[in-house]
Amino acid sequence: MTDFSSVKVKVAIVTGAADGLGKAIAQCYAENGMKVVVSDINADKGSKVAEEIRAAGGEAVFFKADVSKEDEVKGLVDFAVATYGRLDGLVNNAGIAAENRPTHEFSVAEFDKLMAIDLRGVFLGMKFAVEAILKTKSTGGFIINVASQAGILGNSSMATYVSAKHGVVGLTKSAALDYAPHNISVNAICPGTFRTSIWGQAPEEVVSQYAKLLSPNGRLGDPKEIGHLALFLASDLARYISGSAIVIDAGSHAGKVTPVQWAHPEILE
Repeated sequence: MTDFSSVKVKVAIVTGAADGLGKAIAQCYAENGMKVVVSDINADKGSKVAEEIRAAGGEAVFFKADVSKEDEVKGLVDFAVATYGRLDGLVNNAGIAAENRPTHEFSVAEFDKLMAIDLRGVFLGMKFAVEAILKTKSTGGFIINVASQAGILGNSSMATYVSAKHGVVGLTKSAALDYAPHNISVNAICPGTFRTSIWGQAPEEVVSQYAKLLSPNGRLGDPKEIGHLALFLASDLARYISGSAIVIDAGSHAGKVTPVQWAHPEILE
């Protein structure tokens, strides 16, 4: 089995960790011995995640923060350092989605709100976290920005979200070059469609139908799969990976699927 023991000494902040992908990352980190600062704008749900981690034997604390506000992001980083004496990594996962509509039908206020959270929030997290990682002398620092498949591909009716996530990938690549000499890796994870609370109370048959449309392998991603990738990128096994935008979407970004009749379908029997 691959050895992930290098993460056990690390302290990491995970934003947007009250649910979905952020929660899965925080749990995976704690399960592997990392000290986790769970952060979210939803204090009730975020605190519950930290409590669940502690109940399972992990180490975690909660700090409420709105990533669009500079003072709150700085306060989050300061809290992590004050609590654990150091900071080794940050997972910028907090973000919001937008309704689907043509570009010209988005209001300026809607554009500004999404950019403030999905792009500016990532910049703020990187800015203050990198400063803390450097000041506390981390020897294996890392930044992981959760972008999206939309950070790689365009998509009709999603101009604001796509532009923000493309910006996240750009920030990732530039920062990777800035901090490579200091052994801080900076990478982006670009998820496709995952089974999270975004599906609400949708019937299973509806979810399954969409999965077949959205994913070449016919299923939605499990948030734990994002957690495993984030764990690898946080570990010393991935120190030579930086500036990458890693797509995790069962191959749906690779191109168009053209149905074709196999000449020898009996191979599947």
